[in-house]
Amino acid sequence: QVQLVESGGGSVQAGGSLRLSCAASGYPYNNYCMGWFRQAPGKEREGVATINSVRYTSYADSVKGRFTISRDNANNTLYLQMNNLKPEDTAMYYCAAERATIAFPGCFNYKYNYWGQGTQVTVSS
Repeated sequence: QVQLVESGGGSVQAGGSLRLSCAASGYPYNNYCMGWFRQAPGKEREGVATINSVRYTSYADSVKGRFTISRDNANNTLYLQMNNLKPEDTAMYYCAAERATIAFPGCFNYKYNYWGQGTQVTVSS
């Protein structure tokens, strides 16, 4: 059974930084796409960043240059380093995973079936 547990959310002022973590268990970690998604109140969930098994990354235009996704295969953990945070980054952030072939290039627009419970990020101006 796949389990994803996020942590690291919180409240920061604009310009600040946060690092989200997602502890993963229950599947052959290396053969999955993994990603971070977010949903703000009244808005649809949107992709933030994804990474495949060979660490090919994709980012939403709104976070390029500010956010960095990474994965530690040895510890089965996914990270999202968020710098220069803006109020519009305020949202619930979710970790997601889905089985894929090795080096699969389409993780950003992939359909994910495994989701964590979310961690709240609030950025004040």
